[in-house]
Amino acid sequence: MATLYSQKKKSTLPRLFIVFLVIIGVVLFILFKEQNKATSLLSAHAPTASSVPKPLALPWPPAPNGNTVLAPNLLADNYYVVLDGSGSMGDSQCSGNKNKIETAKDALKEFAASVPADANLGMLIFTDSQIRELVPLGTGNRQQLTEQVQSAYAAGGTPLRDAISTGYARLEQQAVRQLGYGRYILVVVTDGQANPGQEPNEKVAWMLDNTPVELHTIGFCIGTDHALNMPGRTVYKAADNPAALRQGLADVLAEAETFDVATFQQ
Repeated sequence: MATLYSQKKKSTLPRLFIVFLVIIGVVLFILFKEQNKATSLLSAHAPTASSVPKPLALPWPPAPNGNTVLAPNLLADNYYVVLDGSGSMGDSQCSGNKNKIETAKDALKEFAASVPADANLGMLIFTDSQIRELVPLGTGNRQQLTEQVQSAYAAGGTPLRDAISTGYARLEQQAVRQLGYGRYILVVVTDGQANPGQEPNEKVAWMLDNTPVELHTIGFCIGTDHALNMPGRTVYKAADNPAALRQGLADVLAEAETFDVATFQQ
């Protein structure tokens, strides 16, 4: 009997070993399938090259020098307005019983009053084909801006590239004083295309590629066909009446993206 039992035991062991191997194989197969499924899901949801934020090509802003006086509020928001004072702003199209420059002045006074008191605000105007700063970037200058913009008039051409370059330079200077922290928004109010040789495309493309400066444009009575209307890169609002112009400026405060210091190299 002992010998018969021993023989049965020996014949059972290989079967158990085979069953064990089969079970191990099934488990490994299931794990392999699950791993492939997870890999496929990750690949399907992986960010594409176009969805990954593009790093700045250059460090921004330039490093402060020994004479730089740091701003008292390094985290301040900064709004710099470029106002079109070209001759066409003297027309009354889209402005009711006022010309466009008067309508723009009224809207900008409202905008200035709405900018938070702790934010820096500045403005320039191009008129007679020259660029003139009405108010430098700063706080506590809202009344001064209201007085200065009231003296604006319409005459001359549209040196848009140089005006945008000047506005950008003012924001960059402030960024040096704030060590790059805060938010930097360039606001352009215009009613026409640039003069020949003053196309802003190249300057704007450089600015958007190399700095965190945001560009908001209100196209007054010109629709959406404008060089500064770059979907996905700039914020452009077409304003065909005074209310739309005021709303476009109000939206600058509501829609400007929050500055994230982790996004940019310091």
